[in-house]
Amino acid sequence: MPKGLTFLPSLALATVMALPLAAETKPDASTVVARVNGEEITLAHVIATVATLPPNYQQVEDDVLYDFIIEQLIQQQLLGQEQEGLSNLNALAIENETRSLLAVQTVNALIDEVVTAETIQTAYDARFAEFEGEDEFNASHILVETEDEAKDLKAQLDDGADFAELAKEKSTGPSGPNGGVLGWFGKGQMVPEFETAVVALEKDQVSDPVQTQFGWHVIILNDKRKSEAPALDAVRDELAQDLQSEAIQARIGELTQAAQIERPALEDVTPGIVRQLDLIQE
Repeated sequence: MPKGLTFLPSLALATVMALPLAAETKPDASTVVARVNGEEITLAHVIATVATLPPNYQQVEDDVLYDFIIEQLIQQQLLGQEQEGLSNLNALAIENETRSLLAVQTVNALIDEVVTAETIQTAYDARFAEFEGEDEFNASHILVETEDEAKDLKAQLDDGADFAELAKEKSTGPSGPNGGVLGWFGKGQMVPEFETAVVALEKDQVSDPVQTQFGWHVIILNDKRKSEAPALDAVRDELAQDLQSEAIQARIGELTQAAQIERPALEDVTPGIVRQLDLIQE
């Protein structure tokens, strides 16, 4: 028995009569494979259930799958019968679920048609064909508490002192032990005063003291570059989602244009009616 395949552990089936197929009768979709309190389960129900199973269950041997799908349907029928006749809510919920299932099937078929490796590649090429990239900066800094300290550091650097060694010795920031290196960053990733100073620098140029909420900085621009377009794998899911959304909206638009949709004006119906559960309860 495949673990997790059955809906519930085995239940007593005293009320169920499995119907053997007559030797001379060829089975079809309407062939009854079980009855539960008089309600029929057909071969069509079994086939439809198997068709929607996850791929791992599709590998189960047919004789095992057949028996256990029937058992699952029987158990579901037993549990479902407990709710029959309780209220109109159940019937209405089933109608909504059926409508939703049919819509999902249409959407899935549409997605299979429009979202392929080729369409994703085409969408990627179109989006990034003229990609120019954003400015990215590689900078180091020395952080100290006062402007006087920062001015003194700037003077030492102007006289030829090694930036990394001064950062290791003087910086109070977490990057100090690493020579003040901040690595690559883009616009919007640093506080405004720091970013403005970095953007104004040329490669290997050292800034005048810059004040931020963290203290006083002396900054050197190590390098500058343009960001590269993201790899296809990094945006594949996003592109697929965009293709899906566009295709679904286009299809809904086509169907809407071809359909006759009526929404009668109901003067006595107000939005608050959606919460009046008593209207659908017997």
